Amino acid sequence: MHNGIKKFFTVLSMIFIPVILTLITAVIVCYMTLALICGSTSPSARKMFVTTVLESGQMKFLASIVLSPEDIQAVVDENSMEAFSEQVDSNLITIKTPETIIEEDSSEGGAEGQKDIEVTPIHGRTFYATMITVSDPSRVSLATIYPWREKGVTLDELVNNNGAVGGINAGLYNSSNNTGGSPYGVVVSNGELQYNEPQQFKGLVLIGLTEDNILQIVDISKMNKKDIKTLVTEKKIRDAVTFQEESSDKNNHFVQLIINGEARDMKGSGSGLNPRTAIGQRADGALLLLVTDGRGASGHLGASASDLIGIMQEYGAVNAANLDGGSSSCMYYEGEYLMPSVTFYTANSSWYLPFGFIIK
Repeated sequence: MHNGIKKFFTVLSMIFIPVILTLITAVIVCYMTLALICGSTSPSARKMFVTTVLESGQMKFLASIVLSPEDIQAVVDENSMEAFSEQVDSNLITIKTPETIIEEDSSEGGAEGQKDIEVTPIHGRTFYATMITVSDPSRVSLATIYPWREKGVTLDELVNNNGAVGGINAGLYNSSNNTGGSPYGVVVSNGELQYNEPQQFKGLVLIGLTEDNILQIVDISKMNKKDIKTLVTEKKIRDAVTFQEESSDKNNHFVQLIINGEARDMKGSGSGLNPRTAIGQRADGALLLLVTDGRGASGHLGASASDLIGIMQEYGAVNAANLDGGSSSCMYYEGEYLMPSVTFYTANSSWYLPFGFIIK
């Protein structure tokens, strides 16, 4: 019996000691890699690493393993977005009527059925992206799962359940453990104020469409619930979500990209490299829906704030805003994911979401 127990522990040690040594080696290698990336010999690598992980939901802690809070904040301060207080001037947007769009498309030989929709692949230096241009902005709205619950739905479900042809993810929501059933901030769908917590997070900005189909980008960081009700009524907001504007050692989020044709100023690259989702509007009212990949998907790191601004400018955006990105970024159109989530276990789908901008 004694020999049997001794033999058992001998075998057990032969199995577990190599495993433990391998884990210890892996930890040491990871630490040394982080120390090398964040070392003084490579400021650009440190900048990219810190700004990128601070935007992630679960990996922020990596920066603090080898850098002090002061060092992290210094990187953030050197690569951030300048304050942007401009308000959207609706007079700069002239919405074409659906009849005008159809007539123009017919004269150019457009196909029947999706006359006002164009899908464009975009190749960047550190990312791949897809842009959907919707000439008739009235076709874009916010679909939700309201009343809210613990579990959300995938983007394809949201699109198909609402009889739409496509869509993208939208604003802030509870993504913990990929539950996705409840939003954060403010949510308006079809003119109904479905969620109203403007002080739930610091620096919230409302991104949405009016009844006149004008894209609005409104700083609501100092508004209370009553102010939001007034805003929705007075501006005739029909569909909207919120995203966060804040740069600190805990968060590095940005919203406004272009307002009234003016691109936002920034320090350095303005942000890290991550998957992104953004929305913009041209002077003729057409909406630009953009999603990029990143975090190793197809070997790409992702897009920066500068990248988003450059793309939106190239495609004629008068106003543009950054939406929720990272693992949440996704795009679905005509029965397939053009841009699925970059998370490996949802590589052919999306995270669970409480809402999304859809195209009817």
